[in-house]
Amino acid sequence: MDQIKKLQAGELFRKYGALIVLIIMLLINAVITPNFVHINTMWNVLIQAFCVLVISMGMTFVIATGGIDISVGSTMAISSIIFAKLLIEMECSFFVSILAALLAACIFGAFNGVLIGVFNFQPIVATLILMISGRGIAQQFNNGAVISFYGNKYSDIGTYRIGGLVPIQVIIVILIIAIALFLAKNTTFGLYVQSIGDNSTASKLVGIRTTAIIVMTYILCAFLAGFAASLETLRICSADPNNIGNNMELDCIAAVAIGGTPMSGGKTIIWGTVVGALVMQLITTMMNMNNIFYAYALVIKSAIIIIALYLQKEKTQ
Repeated sequence: MDQIKKLQAGELFRKYGALIVLIIMLLINAVITPNFVHINTMWNVLIQAFCVLVISMGMTFVIATGGIDISVGSTMAISSIIFAKLLIEMECSFFVSILAALLAACIFGAFNGVLIGVFNFQPIVATLILMISGRGIAQQFNNGAVISFYGNKYSDIGTYRIGGLVPIQVIIVILIIAIALFLAKNTTFGLYVQSIGDNSTASKLVGIRTTAIIVMTYILCAFLAGFAASLETLRICSADPNNIGNNMELDCIAAVAIGGTPMSGGKTIIWGTVVGALVMQLITTMMNMNNIFYAYALVIKSAIIIIALYLQKEKTQ
């Protein structure tokens, strides 16, 4: 009986481990972090987590196919600088500027998808190419210089609050999460993504266009990276091709891993990714608001990733 209870407890923790960690993080911060239990602090946590939450939705689909995308940070950089250069320096319309930024992101995603789906490159190698070159391309667009537009007519968009209370980023991220859940649970695309991750060869034999689905997942991930970059550029009123998106891929991959989506593919656990992204942000918030050296946050994040991956392992006995 005790053995059965232990197995049930272990299964419960494997299933809801990310949520348990999130609750523990919230309780710890409520006790040790000054002014943590305040609505503005909650909004700030969500705003700071915006990019990770948005991009990790796309990363979940990529990882569910058995792939990985470590180029999202560079995709953010290229999208941000294109968006700001067209909008601020060339005075193009807002619609044209954001469309160009998203188009560039989609081209990056298609590049990754074609290398992986058509030419059978290892996902980490294919996206490493763009991770390295993409940052360089972004820097060349403005010779590595930062484009700032404080006081510009567009500078209030990124900090706009609906009803004077709810940040626009919160509404947008809720919509994106809802769309991701719908795609994962209620569409053939979501079903095919999981099928490919579970067994790519069998999926191809039953008629699933595996190459097209793989390309689509990388385009989706890159599109979300470009979209997040554009909104973040508006929020901070600057486009820095050298720093925007740095280490973003690591936080997004960690969020997916913590959330329970297997790194080997085959499942899309969207709610888990949301929880994982919030855990990652809460660690950073705890460090910053308690004046703790940020390097400790990196160690804690690494430890949580190790635990999450260990819990994903199938029991062999």
